[in-house]
Amino acid sequence: MNILGISAFYHDAAACLVQDGRISAAAQEERFTRKKHDPDFPINAVRYCLAEGGVAEGEIDAVVFYEKPLTKFSRILKTYFSVAPRGLRSYLMAMPLWMQEKLWIPAEIEGSLRQAGAGTTDKMFFTEHHESHAASAFFPSPFQDAVILTLDGVGEWTTTSIWHGRGNSIRLLEEVQFPHSLGLLYSAFTYFTGFRVNSGEYKLMGLAPYGEPSYVEVIKENLIDIRGDGSFRLNMDYFSYLDDLRMTNEKFSNLFGGPARQPETEISQREMDLARSIQVVTEEIVLKVAQHAFNLTGEKYLCLAGGVALNCVANGRVLREGPFEDIWIQPAAGDAGGALGAALFVWHQIQGNERRADGKNDSMAGAYLGPSFDDDEIAAWLKAHGLPFTQLPDAELESEVARRINDQTVVGLFQGRMEFGPRALGNRSIIGDARSPKMQSVLNLKIKYRESFRPFAPSCLEERISDYFEIDRPSPYMLLVAPVCEGRRTSLIGDEDKLRVMERVNRSRSDIPAITHVDYSARIQSVAAGTNPRYHGIIKAFDELTGFGIIINTSFNVRGEPIVCTPEDAYRCFMRTEMDYLVMGNIILDKKEQPEWADLHENWQDTFPLD
Repeated sequence: MNILGISAFYHDAAACLVQDGRISAAAQEERFTRKKHDPDFPINAVRYCLAEGGVAEGEIDAVVFYEKPLTKFSRILKTYFSVAPRGLRSYLMAMPLWMQEKLWIPAEIEGSLRQAGAGTTDKMFFTEHHESHAASAFFPSPFQDAVILTLDGVGEWTTTSIWHGRGNSIRLLEEVQFPHSLGLLYSAFTYFTGFRVNSGEYKLMGLAPYGEPSYVEVIKENLIDIRGDGSFRLNMDYFSYLDDLRMTNEKFSNLFGGPARQPETEISQREMDLARSIQVVTEEIVLKVAQHAFNLTGEKYLCLAGGVALNCVANGRVLREGPFEDIWIQPAAGDAGGALGAALFVWHQIQGNERRADGKNDSMAGAYLGPSFDDDEIAAWLKAHGLPFTQLPDAELESEVARRINDQTVVGLFQGRMEFGPRALGNRSIIGDARSPKMQSVLNLKIKYRESFRPFAPSCLEERISDYFEIDRPSPYMLLVAPVCEGRRTSLIGDEDKLRVMERVNRSRSDIPAITHVDYSARIQSVAAGTNPRYHGIIKAFDELTGFGIIINTSFNVRGEPIVCTPEDAYRCFMRTEMDYLVMGNIILDKKEQPEWADLHENWQDTFPLD
């Protein structure tokens, strides 16, 4: 049975194909259009999923959309009416899109399926937004029974919810409704500190360790009332998202000593302290909600989804300090993952199909659910463009890549199926030596072209994770932060508070300085041989060469662009940055041997349409 899940029209549009309960394919539309966070109907992602699953015309049994547009439209209208006449400008901007597109999703789906050559289906479902999140968190998890938390900006009305998952069903227990939203509160600070909403929240999280929690009490006394069970109410006098195109207002600015930071201007101590303070408040709420969820159900396992579940610092605290034996977080926790959750909801909850979980292994296939390209396809494309390369057998490739990393070079790694979700997990990654004290600056300034304070994540052999970090279990999806082991840390001399951000970034804090953040933490990816043998083999070869079973891993893209999807995307990114080598499958390209980029890029055609 073929079930197609779709999310679209807000941000991170995506499609997912579930076949007889198995997740066969999933991808975000941005990877195909090269438009970051592309919200448009995911026609390219749909085409890919159907092609990957071998679904011919007329073989789609059901299509499910990840939220209920009419309910969401009702909430938007009621919100505008409640603040009228304020909000007229925002209303006039929003309504044409709803009237022309968002209210006609069934017709849009039918037309797109015909355009993709898949025919139509008479079974179309609409799950609720947080229902999709909850399903994406529980159904692929390794747990037969668990409590579920979903936290984000807003769906239809819900912003935070607690669910109980048992076997093949989920049930809503409690919820917080709009306009009271932890996700929107965090986004308000994202906006106020000069980063883009729905994109820059992870920058705020990365900036937080540089600051002091000096505004925590100001936030709790003026902006949010946090109750003992983790539920909360915002003081809407300080926010503008009900009636304006901004997140915060003048009263918010006065509370924090002046207007919002302008994007791309220098980050001051105020922004650092604001980032730290809202992170502390967020962690307090998440911990209290998690404890309340445990009290409601007594379940020993927790599942998480929604945009706030990408806050890996909060996740790490829940794991260490919460009442649960283990937690599992959907790797595509944001709106893209709603497509996956919606499809699984139809399979399990609506159709009643059985679900079995073994307590150890999830059903996400490592999140490697996107397109792949074999060596013959890659070589043919390179030859067609006259690009020099070397091809190595499997037995030599892993050791050769390990040697290049050890030589302090930067390697673009393009392997197997593309990852689903915001994290690169070794198949669309840029990798380097975690032991290098200069590698973080090199990657930020010469490869990623992004803010210098941004930390990088390690990829570590799963079997050696406790040798490097204070954690006793795998973290395959880069969604948990843990401290670097005490014995690996370096003593620092001098007062760090007097140093500028760039000076603090460049101080070595451990024997793996490139991935050790300013607070001695790291966002960990553990790599298992059974899930990704090629990537595990590279790190294993590096371990045999150096004694360190850990490397640096960042997503294969530059600032402002999505992660690469095709060999052409990878080569373009390789040539536009100061990467030293590109490894696609068993093929290695040396930057020094490549033609000048200016001679190539103008007349290229996309060779990999994926349809």
